[in-house]
Amino acid sequence: MTIRLRGRKWYLLLLATALTLSVSFFLDPFVQEWIAQHQYPGTRLLMQAISRFGDWPEHIALGLALLGFAWWGHRKDWMQIALAMILACAMAGAVARVGKVSAGRARPSVHTDAAWTGPSISSRFNAFPSGHTAASAAFFASLAFASWRIGVPLMMIPVLIALSRMYVAAHYLSDVVCAALIGILIAYLVHRWFPSPIRDPQSKMQN
Repeated sequence: MTIRLRGRKWYLLLLATALTLSVSFFLDPFVQEWIAQHQYPGTRLLMQAISRFGDWPEHIALGLALLGFAWWGHRKDWMQIALAMILACAMAGAVARVGKVSAGRARPSVHTDAAWTGPSISSRFNAFPSGHTAASAAFFASLAFASWRIGVPLMMIPVLIALSRMYVAAHYLSDVVCAALIGILIAYLVHRWFPSPIRDPQSKMQN
């Protein structure tokens, strides 16, 4: 019975994922048109800054800083969490890179009749999925799986990065949705792979 319920849960999760992706592809032109009609100088400068500093190098640097503080404070639990965050971020970034080169989807800012060109190393045709979003989602989802009290509120950071990538016409809605799903899945796998998953170090600090 337990195996059957577990299988049903994964089936529903896959169905929900497929539905989410389908809806995001359907909404692509409408969301992009709305964004194009709501371009404001101040907002664009802010979104450009978020987009510029929201890539994987900044996340890795933050993870290394967290690892250093944890090592300095002799917190093996947080060292493990920091390593998981760095690993998930790197893996998600690599998967997204392979995906975008293979798919060859033109970015919203590129005017072309062929939206999907197939394998391409040109950044103009590397829209799907979003590398920024995948790396950030994996980074903070790893933290959320380890400590939901701290990690869940910080998931707003990858959401903001995803919004910035759409606002600067680098990605469509489906690009960032797919990337977020990739990041969360990789974070979950990394969390499960670690030999002794940290359930919630925050609760230890309160005891």
